[in-house]
Amino acid sequence: MIFLKTDEEIELMREANRLVGMTLGEVAKHIKPGVTPAQLDKIAKEFIMDHGAIPSFLGYKGAPGAVDFPGAICASVNEQVVHGFPTDYVLKDGDIISVDCGTEKNGFCGDSAYTFCVGEVAEDVKTLLRTTKESLYKGIEKAVEGNRIGDIGDAVQTYCEKRGYSIVRELVGHGIGRKMHEAPEVPNYGKRGTGPLLKKGMCIAIEPMVNMGSKNVVFESDGWTVRTRDRKPSAHFEHTVAIRQGKADILSTFEFVEAVLGNDGI
Repeated sequence: MIFLKTDEEIELMREANRLVGMTLGEVAKHIKPGVTPAQLDKIAKEFIMDHGAIPSFLGYKGAPGAVDFPGAICASVNEQVVHGFPTDYVLKDGDIISVDCGTEKNGFCGDSAYTFCVGEVAEDVKTLLRTTKESLYKGIEKAVEGNRIGDIGDAVQTYCEKRGYSIVRELVGHGIGRKMHEAPEVPNYGKRGTGPLLKKGMCIAIEPMVNMGSKNVVFESDGWTVRTRDRKPSAHFEHTVAIRQGKADILSTFEFVEAVLGNDGI
Protein backbone atom coordinates (compact mmCIF):
# COMPACT_ATOMS: atom_id res chain seq x y z
CA MET A 1 0.00 0.00 0.00
CA ILE A 2 1.23 3.50 -0.88
CA PHE A 3 0.67 6.02 1.91
CA LEU A 4 -0.02 9.64 1.00
CA LYS A 5 1.29 12.16 3.53
CA THR A 6 -0.41 15.34 4.69
CA ASP A 7 1.41 18.67 4.51
CA GLU A 8 1.96 18.45 8.29
CA GLU A 9 3.49 14.99 7.99
CA ILE A 10 5.74 16.14 5.15
CA GLU A 11 7.08 18.94 7.34
CA LEU A 12 7.95 16.37 10.03
CA MET A 13 9.70 14.33 7.36
CA ARG A 14 11.58 17.45 6.25
CA GLU A 15 12.92 17.82 9.79
CA ALA A 16 14.15 14.20 9.86
CA ASN A 17 15.71 14.58 6.42
CA ARG A 18 17.37 17.89 7.22
CA LEU A 19 19.07 16.16 10.13
CA VAL A 20 20.37 13.51 7.72
CA GLY A 21 21.84 16.29 5.60
CA MET A 22 23.42 17.89 8.67
CA THR A 23 24.88 14.52 9.66
CA LEU A 24 26.39 13.97 6.22
CA GLY A 25 27.89 17.45 6.49
CA GLU A 26 29.42 16.57 9.85
CA VAL A 27 30.84 13.33 8.43
CA ALA A 28 32.23 15.26 5.44
CA LYS A 29 34.48 17.26 7.79
CA HIS A 30 36.33 14.08 8.78
CA ILE A 31 36.74 12.20 5.49
CA LYS A 32 40.44 12.04 4.66
CA PRO A 33 43.20 9.45 4.26
CA GLY A 34 43.89 7.61 7.52
CA VAL A 35 40.32 7.72 8.83
CA THR A 36 38.22 4.55 9.13
CA PRO A 37 34.53 4.07 8.29
CA ALA A 38 34.05 2.94 11.91
CA GLN A 39 35.24 6.35 13.11
CA LEU A 40 32.83 8.07 10.71
CA ASP A 41 30.03 5.86 12.01
CA LYS A 42 30.71 6.91 15.60
CA ILE A 43 30.61 10.58 14.58
CA ALA A 44 27.30 10.10 12.75
CA LYS A 45 25.68 8.09 15.54
CA GLU A 46 26.57 10.62 18.23
CA PHE A 47 25.50 13.56 16.05
CA ILE A 48 22.09 12.04 15.31
CA MET A 49 21.41 11.15 18.94
CA ASP A 50 22.61 14.56 20.17
CA HIS A 51 19.90 16.07 17.95
CA GLY A 52 17.12 14.04 19.52
CA ALA A 53 16.75 11.41 16.81
CA ILE A 54 17.35 7.70 16.33
CA PRO A 55 19.88 6.33 13.80
CA SER A 56 17.37 4.24 11.89
CA PHE A 57 19.93 2.00 10.16
CA LEU A 58 21.41 0.77 13.45
CA GLY A 59 19.98 -2.68 14.18
CA TYR A 60 17.94 -2.76 10.97
CA LYS A 61 16.72 -6.27 10.20
CA GLY A 62 18.34 -7.86 7.18
CA ALA A 63 17.66 -10.95 5.14
CA PRO A 64 17.04 -14.22 7.01
CA GLY A 65 20.32 -15.41 8.51
CA ALA A 66 22.04 -12.02 8.26
CA VAL A 67 23.03 -10.00 11.31
CA ASP A 68 21.10 -6.86 12.18
CA PHE A 69 22.87 -3.92 10.53
CA PRO A 70 25.74 -2.91 12.85
CA GLY A 71 26.11 0.79 12.04
CA ALA A 72 24.37 4.15 12.00
CA ILE A 73 25.64 4.63 8.44
CA CYS A 74 26.26 2.40 5.46
CA ALA A 75 29.86 3.02 4.42
CA SER A 76 30.57 1.58 0.96
CA VAL A 77 34.13 1.95 -0.33
CA ASN A 78 35.26 1.89 -3.98
CA GLU A 79 33.65 -1.17 -5.64
CA GLN A 80 31.10 -1.55 -2.85
CA VAL A 81 27.78 -0.33 -4.23
CA VAL A 82 25.71 -0.05 -1.05
CA HIS A 83 25.18 -1.45 2.46
CA GLY A 84 28.86 -1.64 3.37
CA PHE A 85 29.60 -2.14 7.07
CA PRO A 86 31.47 0.72 8.83
CA THR A 87 34.68 -1.28 9.30
CA ASP A 88 38.21 -0.54 10.51
CA TYR A 89 39.48 -0.31 6.92
CA VAL A 90 41.83 2.68 6.72
CA LEU A 91 40.76 5.04 3.94
CA LYS A 92 43.59 5.94 1.58
CA ASP A 93 44.27 8.62 -0.98
CA GLY A 94 42.24 7.95 -4.13
CA ASP A 95 39.43 5.99 -2.47
CA ILE A 96 35.77 6.92 -2.72
CA ILE A 97 33.20 6.22 -0.01
CA SER A 98 29.42 6.28 -0.24
CA VAL A 99 27.86 7.27 3.08
CA ASP A 100 24.16 6.41 3.36
CA CYS A 101 22.43 7.74 6.46
CA GLY A 102 18.97 7.45 7.99
CA THR A 103 17.22 9.04 10.95
CA GLU A 104 13.93 8.64 12.73
CA LYS A 105 12.53 11.76 14.37
CA ASN A 106 9.00 12.66 15.46
CA GLY A 107 7.83 9.30 14.14
CA PHE A 108 9.09 9.84 10.58
CA CYS A 109 12.19 8.79 8.67
CA GLY A 110 14.87 10.61 6.74
CA ASP A 111 17.20 9.00 4.19
CA SER A 112 19.98 10.39 2.01
CA ALA A 113 23.36 9.33 0.62
CA TYR A 114 26.46 10.98 -0.78
CA THR A 115 29.63 9.58 -2.35
CA PHE A 116 32.80 11.34 -1.19
CA CYS A 117 36.32 11.55 -2.56
CA VAL A 118 39.16 10.65 -0.19
CA GLY A 119 42.15 12.86 -0.90
CA GLU A 120 43.15 13.10 -4.56
CA VAL A 121 40.89 10.92 -6.72
CA ALA A 122 41.39 9.98 -10.37
CA GLU A 123 39.55 12.26 -12.78
CA ASP A 124 37.59 9.41 -14.41
CA VAL A 125 36.27 8.40 -10.99
CA LYS A 126 35.29 12.00 -10.24
CA THR A 127 33.38 12.04 -13.52
CA LEU A 128 31.48 8.92 -12.41
CA LEU A 129 30.52 10.71 -9.18
CA ARG A 130 29.43 13.88 -10.97
CA THR A 131 27.36 11.95 -13.48
CA THR A 132 25.63 9.94 -10.76
CA LYS A 133 24.84 13.07 -8.77
CA GLU A 134 23.54 14.81 -11.88
CA SER A 135 21.38 11.79 -12.74
CA LEU A 136 19.74 12.03 -9.33
CA TYR A 137 18.46 15.49 -10.21
CA LYS A 138 17.36 14.29 -13.65
CA GLY A 139 15.22 11.71 -11.86
CA ILE A 140 13.90 14.28 -9.40
CA GLU A 141 12.77 16.49 -12.30
CA LYS A 142 10.35 13.69 -13.26
CA ALA A 143 9.06 13.15 -9.71
CA VAL A 144 5.91 15.24 -10.10
CA GLU A 145 2.20 14.60 -9.80
CA GLY A 146 0.79 12.90 -12.89
CA ASN A 147 4.03 11.22 -13.98
CA ARG A 148 4.83 7.57 -13.28
CA ILE A 149 7.64 5.77 -11.49
CA GLY A 150 9.02 4.64 -14.86
CA ASP A 151 9.59 8.26 -15.85
CA ILE A 152 12.08 8.63 -12.98
CA GLY A 153 13.96 5.45 -13.82
CA ASP A 154 14.08 6.27 -17.52
CA ALA A 155 15.57 9.71 -16.81
CA VAL A 156 18.32 8.29 -14.59
CA GLN A 157 19.09 5.36 -16.89
CA THR A 158 19.20 7.42 -20.07
CA TYR A 159 21.47 10.08 -18.58
CA CYS A 160 24.00 7.56 -17.23
CA GLU A 161 24.02 5.04 -20.07
CA LYS A 162 24.55 7.78 -22.68
CA ARG A 163 27.77 8.56 -20.80
CA GLY A 164 28.96 4.96 -20.79
CA TYR A 165 27.97 3.91 -17.27
CA SER A 166 25.70 1.10 -16.12
CA ILE A 167 22.74 1.00 -13.73
CA VAL A 168 22.47 -1.58 -10.95
CA ARG A 169 19.24 -3.56 -11.31
CA GLU A 170 19.07 -5.55 -8.07
CA LEU A 171 18.73 -2.50 -5.81
CA VAL A 172 16.19 0.32 -6.08
CA GLY A 173 14.87 3.40 -4.34
CA HIS A 174 11.72 3.23 -2.25
CA GLY A 175 8.78 4.90 -0.61
CA ILE A 176 9.49 6.39 2.81
CA GLY A 177 7.47 7.76 5.73
CA ARG A 178 6.82 6.28 9.14
CA LYS A 179 8.94 3.36 7.96
CA MET A 180 12.29 3.59 6.21
CA HIS A 181 11.13 1.37 3.36
CA GLU A 182 7.58 1.66 2.07
CA ALA A 183 5.87 1.12 -1.28
CA PRO A 184 6.49 1.82 -4.10
CA GLU A 185 9.87 0.60 -5.31
CA VAL A 186 11.69 3.26 -7.33
CA PRO A 187 14.07 1.66 -9.87
CA ASN A 188 16.85 3.64 -11.52
CA TYR A 189 15.87 2.15 -14.88
CA GLY A 190 12.58 1.78 -16.71
CA LYS A 191 10.28 2.98 -19.43
CA ARG A 192 8.47 6.30 -19.54
CA GLY A 193 4.76 6.10 -18.81
CA THR A 194 4.99 2.83 -16.86
CA GLY A 195 4.73 1.94 -13.19
CA PRO A 196 2.68 3.41 -10.33
CA LEU A 197 1.14 6.85 -10.83
CA LEU A 198 2.79 9.64 -8.83
CA LYS A 199 0.29 11.43 -6.61
CA LYS A 200 0.57 14.50 -4.41
CA GLY A 201 1.65 13.44 -0.92
CA MET A 202 3.72 10.45 -1.99
CA CYS A 203 7.21 10.50 -0.51
CA ILE A 204 9.98 8.54 -2.16
CA ALA A 205 13.74 8.08 -1.91
CA ILE A 206 15.44 8.31 -5.30
CA GLU A 207 18.93 6.81 -5.22
CA PRO A 208 20.92 6.16 -8.39
CA MET A 209 23.54 3.41 -7.98
CA VAL A 210 25.82 3.70 -10.98
CA ASN A 211 28.80 1.53 -11.96
CA MET A 212 31.85 2.51 -13.97
CA GLY A 213 31.95 -0.96 -15.55
CA SER A 214 29.36 -3.71 -15.79
CA LYS A 215 25.95 -3.49 -14.09
CA ASN A 216 26.51 -6.92 -12.51
CA VAL A 217 26.89 -7.10 -8.74
CA VAL A 218 27.77 -9.64 -6.05
CA PHE A 219 26.09 -9.97 -2.66
CA GLU A 220 28.81 -10.65 -0.08
CA SER A 221 28.56 -13.41 2.54
CA ASP A 222 27.80 -10.92 5.35
CA GLY A 223 24.26 -10.70 3.94
CA TRP A 224 24.49 -6.94 3.43
CA THR A 225 27.42 -5.64 1.38
CA VAL A 226 26.87 -5.39 -2.37
CA ARG A 227 29.86 -4.87 -4.68
CA THR A 228 30.47 -4.70 -8.41
CA ARG A 229 31.32 -8.07 -9.94
CA ASP A 230 34.19 -6.56 -11.96
CA ARG A 231 35.41 -4.62 -8.91
CA LYS A 232 35.27 -1.31 -10.75
CA PRO A 233 34.07 1.74 -8.76
CA SER A 234 30.41 2.46 -8.05
CA ALA A 235 28.77 5.73 -6.97
CA HIS A 236 25.57 6.36 -5.01
CA PHE A 237 23.63 9.56 -4.32
CA GLU A 238 20.18 9.78 -2.72
CA HIS A 239 17.50 12.34 -1.88
CA THR A 240 14.11 11.95 -0.25
CA VAL A 241 11.43 13.91 -2.09
CA ALA A 242 7.73 14.66 -1.71
CA ILE A 243 5.57 14.56 -4.82
CA ARG A 244 3.93 17.89 -5.60
CA GLN A 245 2.25 19.48 -8.58
CA GLY A 246 4.73 20.94 -11.07
CA LYS A 247 7.98 20.34 -9.15
CA ALA A 248 9.27 17.81 -6.62
CA ASP A 249 9.88 19.02 -3.06
CA ILE A 250 13.35 17.81 -2.00
CA LEU A 251 13.15 17.07 1.73
CA SER A 252 16.79 16.08 2.24
CA THR A 253 19.68 18.41 1.49
CA PHE A 254 23.30 18.40 0.34
CA GLU A 255 23.85 22.00 1.44
CA PHE A 256 25.82 21.01 4.55
CA VAL A 257 28.09 18.67 2.58
CA GLU A 258 28.68 21.25 -0.13
CA ALA A 259 29.45 23.91 2.48
CA VAL A 260 32.31 21.69 3.66
CA LEU A 261 33.57 20.51 0.26
CA GLY A 262 32.99 23.65 -1.82
CA ASN A 263 32.63 23.87 -5.60
CA ASP A 264 30.39 21.07 -6.91
CA GLY A 265 30.91 18.90 -3.83
CA ILE A 266 33.02 16.30 -5.65
